[in-house]
Amino acid sequence: MSYQEVLFPFLGGLGIFLFGMKYMGDGLQKSAGDSLREILNTFTSTPLRSVLAGLIVTAIIQSSSGTTVLTVGLVSVGFMSLRQAIGVIMGANVGTTVTAFIIGFNLSSYALPIIGVGSILLFFSKRETINTIGQILFGFGCLFYGLKLMGDGMAPLSELPQFSALMVDVSHHPVLGVGIGTLLTMVLQSSSATIGILQQLYSQGSLAIGSVLPILFGDNIGTTITAVIAALGVSVAAKRTAAAHVIFNLIGAIIFTTLLTPFTAVVVQISNVFNLKPAMQIAVAHGLFNVSNLLIQFWFIDKIELLVRKIIPGKDQSIDFKPSNLNESIIQNSTTLALNQAKIELLQMGDYVMGAFESTKAYYENQNAIDKENAGQYETAINDMDNRLTEYLVQLSAAELSISESHEQTMLLELTKDLERIGDHCRNIIQNLTEAIHLEKKQKAKDKKAGKVSERDSLILHDEDVIDLFEKVMKNIRDSLIVFEKDDKEMAAHMLDREEQIDQMVKKLRKKYIATMNSGKGRAADGVLFIDIASNLERMSDRTIHIAKYILGERYGTEEIAVDQSVSPVITLQSE
Repeated sequence: MSYQEVLFPFLGGLGIFLFGMKYMGDGLQKSAGDSLREILNTFTSTPLRSVLAGLIVTAIIQSSSGTTVLTVGLVSVGFMSLRQAIGVIMGANVGTTVTAFIIGFNLSSYALPIIGVGSILLFFSKRETINTIGQILFGFGCLFYGLKLMGDGMAPLSELPQFSALMVDVSHHPVLGVGIGTLLTMVLQSSSATIGILQQLYSQGSLAIGSVLPILFGDNIGTTITAVIAALGVSVAAKRTAAAHVIFNLIGAIIFTTLLTPFTAVVVQISNVFNLKPAMQIAVAHGLFNVSNLLIQFWFIDKIELLVRKIIPGKDQSIDFKPSNLNESIIQNSTTLALNQAKIELLQMGDYVMGAFESTKAYYENQNAIDKENAGQYETAINDMDNRLTEYLVQLSAAELSISESHEQTMLLELTKDLERIGDHCRNIIQNLTEAIHLEKKQKAKDKKAGKVSERDSLILHDEDVIDLFEKVMKNIRDSLIVFEKDDKEMAAHMLDREEQIDQMVKKLRKKYIATMNSGKGRAADGVLFIDIASNLERMSDRTIHIAKYILGERYGTEEIAVDQSVSPVITLQSE
């Protein structure tokens, strides 16, 4: 037997297995649509519901790592608290055991027909639903075919004296097995792959149950690496979420490694009673381990939260996402009250838009990653509120509205879209600034390599004219919210005057850009700065004028104007 005979089938099978897991998970996630994020975002009000949400989402997408990464993202934008996230992570650990049970049924003999059926549905149907089913089946078949190849490749391992000696060491020193499981899962980035390998080796008799279980415990530690990677460079809250994942799985591994002998006896007893096949025995052991770990640590969620806050200290900037004021049940009972709720929600959305703009302006002036992150958090929250408010107003339109209420509903719908567009322009400016910074650094690196001395001491991102333009537009955004809330006709007129000044400033910046380029001193970053950023600021101001004119026209009968979009959360410092 050569190493090639073992290594090639194993690597090929592993690749097909991982592809099958990913492809099947993507298909399942696609079929579930936006409901996965909605489950995590909405159904986590209590620790138990958080656990159930994590379990359900992981069972659907067949990836605890995917659920954890999604949770880290929701925490980083303030849609989920650390305590809720810990519950979700606990549930995800139980949900991932579904994969082990699927593998335990050993459908390898049917892998190729399943792949064939999946391919037919994928390539010979134009219906999206059928394509998605085909994707799920194709991935499912690849999963088992990959397992078969890995099993064939690993079959001769039991004949290797080195491998046998290693497994004897693991059975005598469980900590070694925990380390092997941790490293293997870190390398493969998939706990399901590690479990699949263990099931194959155990089925072939290459491993004893005393060697399998410690590796299984280490597998849970190794899977936390994905959350750790996802949390790198993001908010303190996201780092704490990843730390909680590590602590939960590490404590579980320590507890059950210490109790390895009685735990092994329980697994053997269950296997004998139900006459389980080897692969299914590993699935039961994995499920029993994760469920028991959950039952033990569930009661200490608050203690885990306190521990990670001590391990990762500091103040975290996150969105204070206020609960929605919208109540769909009152739409049929009181349209007046429903419209008032929508107005309150729109004003809250305006606060979030102001926060997004202020963060964008701060990023322009300081080029600070925190300001960039805050702007992104606001944008996510604005889009979320836009969706909820738009849906609410559309439902309201189906109710019996008076003529004035119908005008109010239309106005609120269009103003929602205006605010959402302002959020989009903030996002565009952030992207433009990031691009300008990259271009300028790239140019400076070229100058340095060529021995040129740059006359530009810093990035040309601190133009006073651009800062003045930011200030003018910010006043228009702030004033538009006051005009909407207080029907301030005089302030609306001031906004129209200021808009003319903004238009002149944008023209001035464009002329300045042309002059800079004609002088021979211009760079690619200058175009991004003067043209793209100025254009986005001008469009933001246009949106505020839509709001002012709409209020003037609809409420005072002076003119008719159309409008658009959305609102979201405010960033606050959460002290320890």
